[in-house]
Amino acid sequence: MRISPKKAREVARILPGRKATEGISLLKYIPRKAARMLDKTLRSAMANAENNANLNADDLVILEAIVEEGPALKRFRPCARGSAHPYKKRMSHLRITLTDEKKLNYGSKSKSNWFSP
Repeated sequence: MRISPKKAREVARILPGRKATEGISLLKYIPRKAARMLDKTLRSAMANAENNANLNADDLVILEAIVEEGPALKRFRPCARGSAHPYKKRMSHLRITLTDEKKLNYGSKSKSNWFSP
């Protein structure tokens, strides 16, 4: 996604531990580009869980929302005396993991039905 990972992590930090439907309604009212991208990714993860793992969308809980650093485009900005300063246009990879588990144990990996797109 064409957004800085730092900016996307600010929004993704609110998602883990919430129900997936609650996460969608919460992201709808956050006026940031990262919220729109995470909303689209969350809807895709829910659809994949329903179609591929036969899970009910109302029972899904967000286990983790991870924003990883993607490739960076290297660009130059003109500055004084005909020189240029380099900067990076950063991109990110979004990953949302859903589970249908009722009790969440954040410390250990449990063997439940979980699905990540």
